[in-house]
Amino acid sequence: MPHSLLATSADSSRPIWLVTESTWNGIRAQLPKTAQGFAKAQGFEGKTGSHCLLPDPDGNLLGVVFGLANDDARHRDPFIVGKLPTILPEGVYRFETAAPDAMLATLAWILGSYSFTRYRKRAEKAVRLVVPDGVDADEVTRIADAVFRSRDLVNTPTNDLGPDGIEAAARRIAEAHGAQFTCIVGDDLLKQNFPMIHAVGRASDIAPRLIDFTWGDANAPRVTLVGKGVAFDTGGLDIKPASSMLLMRKDMGGAATTLALADMIMGAKLKVRLRVLIPAVENAISSNAFRPGDILNSRKGITVEIGNTDAEGRLILADALALADEEKPDLIVDFATLTGAARVALGPELPPFYTDDEELAAEIARTGMAVNDPVWRLPLWAPYQSQLDSKYADMNNTGGPMAGSVTAALFLRRFVSEAKAHVHFDIFAWNPSTRPARPEGGEVQAARLMYALLKKRYAP
Repeated sequence: MPHSLLATSADSSRPIWLVTESTWNGIRAQLPKTAQGFAKAQGFEGKTGSHCLLPDPDGNLLGVVFGLANDDARHRDPFIVGKLPTILPEGVYRFETAAPDAMLATLAWILGSYSFTRYRKRAEKAVRLVVPDGVDADEVTRIADAVFRSRDLVNTPTNDLGPDGIEAAARRIAEAHGAQFTCIVGDDLLKQNFPMIHAVGRASDIAPRLIDFTWGDANAPRVTLVGKGVAFDTGGLDIKPASSMLLMRKDMGGAATTLALADMIMGAKLKVRLRVLIPAVENAISSNAFRPGDILNSRKGITVEIGNTDAEGRLILADALALADEEKPDLIVDFATLTGAARVALGPELPPFYTDDEELAAEIARTGMAVNDPVWRLPLWAPYQSQLDSKYADMNNTGGPMAGSVTAALFLRRFVSEAKAHVHFDIFAWNPSTRPARPEGGEVQAARLMYALLKKRYAP
């Protein structure tokens, strides 16, 4: 079923003329005289993101003109039309002039309508778009619904979404697609050799756990997704300052992104054997919290000295990655809100990614730009591995004062040795301010690009 914000009939729809500064004059000349004069009186010139509601001679709404980017492709935002649902009156609309990418414009229309309403209801407008020709409404709906569900997860505070809540959300998605679901909880993590997941999460009243579900033909190419599920991160005994804790509900953004991608893959019935692993914990403070200077064993058998308890995400990911690696899958993809250093390097909108696979790296970069889900490759710079050296263990969980995202990625790489390919995304999972189709708050980054890449490889 198409999304509720999409219409399949153009009956009673109003036109939207998408223009640029260079095309506006030509389109204006085709409009009724009343509309031309009104647009001129309003000073509309087709500038990026500007709009004008055009009246007919009776004062009713004739249609809308909306400014895209200028003609320089480097400055175009395919999601700019995601601004429209927030500014238009209720009704059904159609693109009278073609969008540069109709699929992305349709997706932007839906994504721009998102709001988080669990705790504060907002008046909703029924602003619907006629599905443009050539756009698969069901596909766009699947993607948008997956993004909405995961945005909701990131936005939900930890008092309503602890490790058990992450498990419940994962279970719902898995069961909706008929996946096989298991979860290892509490001290069973020690019995089944996940010591670092247990260590990080044991101080919380809600037990740590490893969520694990599989879907698809067992003989199909194996794709494993791993997502960091830290429901809240105090920093542990190396406690964060209060200002740094305000957004720590989003430290499970890697888990939410993983679930969004899994939802897309299963919904599209891609020809893969999918496995999803989410270590879900709360990095809390209690008498049994793990400490700076502790030396932990890992599932891989690598011992890790704790240089800082606030570098906990890589510890839980390491145990999950080691399990994923044991199956020798064709591809492991992990998502994690791992380092502030990634934000210093590239800001909140452009997540870095790391892989040793040159062909995969090029494909990820191309696909990210094509679907407006951009990422940027940073190097797994081997000389920085020495920053993770420990005098007492095989490695330390923290590196030096610089290149923190790189050393975190190098740490994770130590736990993957058998998979054919591995890619790590250091995401932010949050929009600091509202942009078209990307409201302030929780965000899903890099999932759409990986879905597009996998769909190209494994389409049904």
